[in-house]
Amino acid sequence: MKNIHLSILALFILGNLSYAGGEFTEVTSYETEDENLAIKAYEEPPTPIYTEPKIKKIVKATPKKIASSNGFYTALGISGIRYDQACDCSVSSSLPSENNSLSKKNASAIMGRIGYDFNQYIGIEARVIKTIVSDAKIDHIGLFIKPMIPIGDVTNIYALIGVAKTSASGHAQEIEAESLALGGGFEFDLSTDSVKDVRYSRDFDGMGDQEKGVGLFIDYERLVAREDTPDLDSVSVGVTYDF
Repeated sequence: MKNIHLSILALFILGNLSYAGGEFTEVTSYETEDENLAIKAYEEPPTPIYTEPKIKKIVKATPKKIASSNGFYTALGISGIRYDQACDCSVSSSLPSENNSLSKKNASAIMGRIGYDFNQYIGIEARVIKTIVSDAKIDHIGLFIKPMIPIGDVTNIYALIGVAKTSASGHAQEIEAESLALGGGFEFDLSTDSVKDVRYSRDFDGMGDQEKGVGLFIDYERLVAREDTPDLDSVSVGVTYDF
């Protein structure tokens, strides 16, 4: 009887366990470690990856040498003057009356120039012309605006627009005129100071005969630009020096 009771109790316990779906399985150590790592990774933020910043190399440019120069220049030359008094002019004359209607003369003169170029396109100039060893005495002094255009590195073409005082006497029809004067010419650089890879003290230096040194010039000028006076024209050549 006792054995029957024990058998019934054992069957009852096994039936309850089977109904609850319980299983007895062994948990390994590596499964526990994986679970802990997963929980840790979820709870803690990822560690940022450090990358070494790129360092830019700063290269200092070597400063260019400065070529010192300024806009002042001077020039000295010889002028040939043509004096044509074939005009209907109401001016006094020291010539005999029979020669007043038509008389052409040529004279030689010395000429001086001094000026300042503000940039490669505009300057200002004063000039003086005075006859030497000539029957006709002609004196001319003027102040001019000087528009310019550089042509390459050694040539400069310019115009002259200004006012001048001109007098003529001696074996020529006497005049005393203050009037407009016009002209133009070329300048050529003869210096060895050619354009270099330098920084000039003026932006336009190195173009069109604007560097320090010696050069040549040739130009033409209408000394008196008026209708009521004799024609006075000069052609001059000479040497320039740019400071």
